[in-house]
Amino acid sequence: MSHYLLATYRVEEEAPGASPTPEMMQEFMQRIMKVEEEMDATDTFVFGGALFAPDAATVVGVGDGEMVMTDGPFAESKEHIAGFYIIDAEDLDEALAWADKVAHATNHPIEVRPFRASGRVRDHMQDQPTD
Repeated sequence: MSHYLLATYRVEEEAPGASPTPEMMQEFMQRIMKVEEEMDATDTFVFGGALFAPDAATVVGVGDGEMVMTDGPFAESKEHIAGFYIIDAEDLDEALAWADKVAHATNHPIEVRPFRASGRVRDHMQDQPTD
């Protein structure tokens, strides 16, 4: 099995400030939970999470050997990463099938990339029981 990153992208609305209704959010969460439950049931889910909006970001860099911090996202864009899953899939085709399910649940684009764990994450993932 191989690990894949499914990155969920959010495209900013044409009308900034327009918020989904509570009913829309409930329906959205039900669709997401259904996909996550299916991932759990098939031992596909490794880990994942959602991110706060880009305006909550702090970008850290180096300038003249010193730490330089700026508020906000690294890149100005109408699209930003909203969350991610790390999944365990047999191959790219299986990962793409899961991405399709997430895309339908979120109604957002999903980027799929092979994931290579390193350090503590790799060690933790190797400690997981396999069937």
